[in-house]
This record gives sequence, structure tokens and C-alpha cells, in this order.
Amino acid sequence: MDTSDIRTDPRRDLSKDPWSALRGATAARIGLGRTGDAMPLDAVLDFQHAHARARDAVHAPLDLDALAADIAPLDTVRVRSEATDRSIYLRRPDLGRRLGMEGAQALAAMPKGADLVFVVADGLSATAVAVHAAPLVHAAMERLGDLRTGPVVLATQARVALGDDIGARLGAGMVAVLIGERPGLSVAESLGVYLTHGPKCGRRDSERNCISNIHGKGGLGYAAAADKLAWLVREAKRRGLTGVDLKDDMPALPASTHLLAST
Repeated sequence: MDTSDIRTDPRRDLSKDPWSALRGATAARIGLGRTGDAMPLDAVLDFQHAHARARDAVHAPLDLDALAADIAPLDTVRVRSEATDRSIYLRRPDLGRRLGMEGAQALAAMPKGADLVFVVADGLSATAVAVHAAPLVHAAMERLGDLRTGPVVLATQARVALGDDIGARLGAGMVAVLIGERPGLSVAESLGVYLTHGPKCGRRDSERNCISNIHGKGGLGYAAAADKLAWLVREAKRRGLTGVDLKDDMPALPASTHLLAST
């Protein structure tokens, strides 16, 4: 039996990579190869870079001034959870679900009874919010212009459930929380939307509808996400509920609407 290493076989055409077509179809790290008993240096550096970007996305502060400017001319109001800094936010998820005193005072002076309130929350990726939240809000508003919407609430150190507290204080029929999703090693700036009918403290995750994976690297585009959100909002208003009892029976969208475009 020939026990020679095929990696040194002169008959092997090293210019042909059998994994290249598959790598083009997925963000997963496949067919990385090896150098001796380790991965090639390029693959190691790429992994370390992705890990650093994910950590940066978690710890980066959200630029509220820039975000408010991007959301304009829509009115905005700023609030913060009871987590006073990022370290506490990461260690105490419960505090990220409760509104801080200054935020409660700000909301007390706002108009009540909107059909829908948008909450834009930093979550675990302020990078995702900075890039994707404003275009998605504008795209959604184009489709929901007949509904009564309150000012967009910009929330920092926020978890999804903070929207329940905010929505309840504003007497909103529904709350849509746009939040930075936990970054991974393939995408660090993915945005999620959580829609809750009849927001109040103590709502369970099963009482929400989620639209996830909104980003520019093969994720859901703004138009497709806004179409889906508008459909869910209207169905939630008609049926008086969200969550597991509100199935996503929306007709399939053309493939072109999944491109990351604001219109």
C-alpha cells in the first residue's frame, strides 16, 4: 500500500479547491485545510478577527445623537434601563428589563394610547442598531402610515422585555422592539424585531412574534422585514394577540425583496 501523504503527492492539483463552491454558499467555516496539525494562519486570523468584532459589537456604546438624526423627522425620546452601565447590563439581565427612573419620568409626559410604539434598543449589538434600525423604522412607517404611532423610544442597556414596560406606560396597543441580536462569528451586526400585543410587565417570550436575521450579509432585507412586520401588526390588531397563536401565514415574498434595500 502506498502510504505517501496526498498533500505532497506531485500528481495532486493544488490549484483546484473542492471546497470553494461550498464555501460560497454558506457563512460556516468549512474546508479550512490545515498546516501540519493546525489550521492555516489565514483561517486562524480570520477566526480571531471575527471573535474580536463580536466582542466589540457587544461592548460598543450606541451613538444616540447619530441614531436620532437618522430616524428624523420622526420624534424620538431617550430612556435607559435600571442597568447603569454595560458591565451591570451583561451580569444582570433582570435590570435590563426594567425602566430607569429618568426614563419613566420622560414617558409620563408623552401622549398615550398609540396603536404601535417602536422601541429601538441597543441589546447585544449596538453596531446592528446603528446600521440597520433607522432604515427599517422608515420602511415600516411607510407601510403603517394609517396607524397611530408614538415617538420612537431609544433605549440603552435594554433587553427585549423592556419594551413591555415602555409600552404599558404609554398605553400602547402594541410595541415593536428593534434590538441588536447576540453577535456570532459570521455576523456581528444582526438586528431582530419583537412584536408584542398588549404590552405589560411579565409578558412571556411565547407572547411575542420575532423577525430575526436582518443584516447585509445574506440576511433579511429592510423591505422584506418591513413587509413582514406590517403584516404581523395588522393581524395582531385584528385578532388581538401575538405570539405562538399568531402564525406567520403571510404569502411568500419575491426573492428580490430579500435584498438589503430600504425601499
